[in-house]
Amino acid sequence: MDNLRKLAIIGLGLIGSSIARAVREVLPNILVSGYDTDEAVGARAAELELAKIVNSPEEAVADADLVILCVPVGSMAAAAKSIAGKLKPDAIVSDVGSSKSSVSADLERILPATRIVPAHPVAGTENSGPDAGFAALFHGRWCILTPGSAADGEALLMLRKFWEALGAKVEVMDPKHHDMVLAVTSHIPHLIAFTIVGTASDLEQVAQSEVIKYSAGGFRDFTRIAASSPVMWRDIFLANREAVLDTLQRFSEDLSLLQRAIRLQDGETLFNLFSRTSAIRRSIVQQGQDTAAPDFGRVQG
Repeated sequence: MDNLRKLAIIGLGLIGSSIARAVREVLPNILVSGYDTDEAVGARAAELELAKIVNSPEEAVADADLVILCVPVGSMAAAAKSIAGKLKPDAIVSDVGSSKSSVSADLERILPATRIVPAHPVAGTENSGPDAGFAALFHGRWCILTPGSAADGEALLMLRKFWEALGAKVEVMDPKHHDMVLAVTSHIPHLIAFTIVGTASDLEQVAQSEVIKYSAGGFRDFTRIAASSPVMWRDIFLANREAVLDTLQRFSEDLSLLQRAIRLQDGETLFNLFSRTSAIRRSIVQQGQDTAAPDFGRVQG
């Protein structure tokens, strides 16, 4: 980390602002500059003193040793073009996008491939904007690095140490494999949440407000996921469409089998499936990815 003196953050939403806060807390000697295309976001970040907020991406990356693009994956190419030719020769460029194959292709087409190390901190909330960030967001969470074949080993090592300093557990993964894994663990669950909440919204008119009024825990948790950034998730599904569609096809087939079991009153099939999924839940808790506390550890009011 001795070679990291200046960090530039492009995009100051939930993840970008959390990185700025975490660096200020655990790596206080690093100078942090920040830029956001939304002037209101930049102004708020300045009020919060998250970083030295500047007026252009070129100014933000000047003399930066590490640049992290914290923008929606659909905006990654534009962000890369805005800093192309303005970077130090040895500057490392990374990102935080949830889809890696498309991001890797965009960045390597525009910037020097040897210094590009795409990353995905698997952490976040349904909230967005600079006020939503917090320094502990990455504590105990995975950050997946997906370097291309041309990536410099020194750059990879520095980025690994950076995320570990912020409290993350780091894994290195092939971009295509990452996209398949995240399609299962994140993208399809979000797609289901968006769908079920949309269906409930349509039924709300029929049920005379009872759908929302009597929302149980399961539906409430779907609404939390479905409240996530529309721009970010639109871009994720378009960028990772191949893996999402493949996984969605498998899900549709499994759903048809479940539908058939219910129709035929096949209780054994239902019981076996539910037993298997309960075991998966227990393994997630055992690995420290969630809590076994009642109601997911929510504070009861």
